[in-house]
Amino acid sequence: MILQLLNVVMPVFLVIGAGYIAVKLNLFKSSAVDGLMSFTQGFAIPCLLFLSIMRLDFAAVFDWRLMVAFYTGAILSFTIAIIGARTLFHRRPGDSVAIGFAAMFSNSLLLGLPIMERAYGTDALAGNYAIISIHAPLLYLIGITVMEASRADGRGVVGTASAVMKAMFRNTLMIGLALGFAVNITNITLPETLISATEMVASAALPAALFALGGTLTRYSLRASLGEASMISTLKLMLHPAIAYVMCTVVFDLPIEFTRSAVITAAMAPGINAYVFANMYNRAKGAAASAVLLGTVASIFSASMWLAILG
Repeated sequence: MILQLLNVVMPVFLVIGAGYIAVKLNLFKSSAVDGLMSFTQGFAIPCLLFLSIMRLDFAAVFDWRLMVAFYTGAILSFTIAIIGARTLFHRRPGDSVAIGFAAMFSNSLLLGLPIMERAYGTDALAGNYAIISIHAPLLYLIGITVMEASRADGRGVVGTASAVMKAMFRNTLMIGLALGFAVNITNITLPETLISATEMVASAALPAALFALGGTLTRYSLRASLGEASMISTLKLMLHPAIAYVMCTVVFDLPIEFTRSAVITAAMAPGINAYVFANMYNRAKGAAASAVLLGTVASIFSASMWLAILG
């Protein structure tokens, strides 16, 4: 059983490790990591999302119970992290919100998809894509709203919300999702050559993104805010998936396919967006960066544990 779990999880983290070591040993330039991340985030992953949403059977997988099961845990983790940052670490309100955002935002794309695919196959990813379709827009909306309500400085709710909404609609990940929704809903038939070309780019998305993620992690340090990072990782890797598991199995009695998608996505480390959010507001950047690094390493063990529980 342990060997089977390692066969599922370790290849994903070996690719991340290869990127980390390559940059550390200067075999792969840090500037090249930025280019590779730009390719994956700007082109390959949007193509992957476009194809997946275009082909998704929303009537079968867009179940409100799945969304409630996943996002209840995310919002509770967000709330508890804010309270913990304020009471345990005596952080300012803005810092606390940034720390809470890191505990809420899952690395659903770069970690969740490849681990689910290796564990259960490509056909098991429908629930993941349903969660991902509203993941970034919903959680950014929550994070921005609470941040603006908690801080006294800045340009205010309307100005910040307007700037972020514009940035989101210029974001290629959002564009990929939106185009996928449009083709799915209108049932447009696209030329086969266009689909084939998009599939070629999409096939490079996950391995290239994992390698780039490893290179990006060389820029972070655990020493900055180890206490906060440990709290974030515990909430993100243990509490969030535990809530999702109970909601899926006890409250809603969802099919195992949906339960796996919700729990594995919930059990992923904080995504790079946790640092992006902290950097956007210049709040708790050290804690967010440390949480990304610590959470990604700890995911090796937490993902194995949740895969064992799920079977």
